[in-house]
Amino acid sequence: MPRARATMRDVAAAAGVSLATVSRVVNQVGGIAPETRRLVEQAIEELGLPAPVPRGGTPKPVEGAVYVRCPYLLTDYFGLIVSSIAETLDRHGRQVILNAGEAAQHDPVLPHLASRRGVGGAVLILPPEPSEDLVRLSSRRFPFVVVDPRTALPRDIPSVSAAHHSGARQLTAHLTALGHTRIGVIAGPREWLAADARLSGHAAALADAGILPDASLVRHDQPTTVHGYRAALSLLELDPRPTALVAFNDKAAIGALQAATESGLSVPGDLSVAGFDDLDLSRATTPQLTTVRQPLQEMGRMAVSLLTRLLDRHEVEALHVELATELIVRGSTGSPR
Repeated sequence: MPRARATMRDVAAAAGVSLATVSRVVNQVGGIAPETRRLVEQAIEELGLPAPVPRGGTPKPVEGAVYVRCPYLLTDYFGLIVSSIAETLDRHGRQVILNAGEAAQHDPVLPHLASRRGVGGAVLILPPEPSEDLVRLSSRRFPFVVVDPRTALPRDIPSVSAAHHSGARQLTAHLTALGHTRIGVIAGPREWLAADARLSGHAAALADAGILPDASLVRHDQPTTVHGYRAALSLLELDPRPTALVAFNDKAAIGALQAATESGLSVPGDLSVAGFDDLDLSRATTPQLTTVRQPLQEMGRMAVSLLTRLLDRHEVEALHVELATELIVRGSTGSPR
């Protein structure tokens, strides 16, 4: 016997609200709290009913401020992304609620974000929370976009990142074209999606040059100057030592430059060093750093563009956006002796 079609009374029971509230949501009437509206819409979807559309045929945009979470110091990398997001949201007439700083990593933000009063959506930058928390937030029909995801995300969670694989592949191809065959890698943390993609790009460029990857030439560590310095010293103690080092970011590459100097090696005469990001500090070194430029500001603008479409209840065709990187060749790389 076919199952009876769900009614608005069923929706009210599933969402734990009154029949009048369901009616107001279905007819896109104002005065409903965002969390209540999301609960009703979620119940409608789960019960297999058509999504609420007003008489005019266009769903009402989601109101409220945008919560921007960047639980890190707003230095060059994160500062560029956040400022771009804030400026773009301002042009769209959206207020910003900023959650930033390393102490914010310990804030249990995500479980309560969908029910936070006055918040319509969010941009989450390199969220430290496990992907399961993001899936739970998405299941509450809360609009958000992830910038530079730390781990792999389900297909239905929108994200923006740089093309890490192709950027790393370009960089290593540049070094192999110079004649390097023994290239050390100061990679990011093993569990980071970007670290995995860049190692994959590095391995692809080696394969293009007919070079087998060597696990002994890879060091996984935090992307800081201190950790880059330590990882570079470890790699330079190998026999034979690498003739080039590629670092996860410019900060780690600067640590590698320091390690080269302490080891009595000239750059690029004895050792080539390259980074990733193209921050201002990559042009403040001697020699200036060969690196890969990430479109940080464009990543912020694209994240707002995706979120705005979600808030306006428009369909988003591309949920996972990768923006092209650019190889920047400077004086820190050259042919091996």
